[in-house]
Amino acid sequence: MRDVALLEPKEIRALIRKQEITGPTAGLSKGYTQANLAILKKEHAFDFLLFCQRNTKQCPLLDVTEPGSFRPALIAKDADIRTDFPKYRIYRDGVFSEEVTDITNFWEDDMVAFLIGCSFTFERPLLESGIPIRHIEENCNVPMYKTNIPCVKAGIFEGPTVVSMRPMSSADAIRAVQITSRFPAVHGAPLHIGDPSQIGIYDLSTPDFGDAVTIKAGEVPVFWACGVTPQAVAMESKPSIMITHAPGCMFISDVKDKAYSVL
Repeated sequence: MRDVALLEPKEIRALIRKQEITGPTAGLSKGYTQANLAILKKEHAFDFLLFCQRNTKQCPLLDVTEPGSFRPALIAKDADIRTDFPKYRIYRDGVFSEEVTDITNFWEDDMVAFLIGCSFTFERPLLESGIPIRHIEENCNVPMYKTNIPCVKAGIFEGPTVVSMRPMSSADAIRAVQITSRFPAVHGAPLHIGDPSQIGIYDLSTPDFGDAVTIKAGEVPVFWACGVTPQAVAMESKPSIMITHAPGCMFISDVKDKAYSVL
C-alpha cells in the first residue's frame, strides 16, 4: 500500500471504502481533522443535538446531516458516512450488537448523523512540539475509559463522560494543556491530569475502549474528553438504534486542523 501519510483525505477515504484500511486512524491524516460519529433516527435527533450543546467538551459538533442524508456537507461534501469509516458499531436498545465495515444495509431514510470533533486532530500539533504520543509510538489504539463525571442530561440522553488518555512527563503535560486549549472544537484542554481514581478510573491497564499503553517512570496520565462518550450514553439511555464509529476508527475530513484552532 502507498504511504497513507502522503495521500489527500479523499484518497484515504477511498482506501477505507474499499476496506483496505480497517483499523485505528491515529496519525493517519497529516493536517486534516478527524471526526467521531453518532447516527440516530430522527425521533431522537433533537434530544441528541441538545445533548451535544449541553456537553460541548465531550461532544463538540463539527457537522450534522439533514435527515436521510449520508453526506457530511460541511466537512467533506463528497464523502459517504455509510462507507467511509474503517469500522462501525451498532447499538440496539443500548446493547452493542455488532461491528461492521459498511453500514449501507443499516441505513434508514430518517437517520441523522452527528460528526463530532476528535482529539486525534490535536495530536499533530503535539508531535510538532516534540511531545511523544504513546499509542502512535506503540502502533495501537488510544486507551479510553469511562469516568464518574456525568454528562448533562438532555431528553432521553444521559450517561458518563468517556476520556482518552496519553501519558506524558509533567513538563510535556503543561505544554499539552497550552497547545490543546487552542482546539475547543476537538475537545480542547484536558479534563484531568494525574491520579485517575479521582475521576473513577482504578486500573489504567484495562481501558473500557482501545488498548492499554506503556506508562513510563515519572510520567503522569493526561485525560481528555472523548467522542466515544455517545457510546457510553447509548448503553445507558437505550435508544432503539445508535450507529457509531468503532473506537479509534475515525472519519478523515477535508478540513485542515488549523481551521479549528482559535489562535
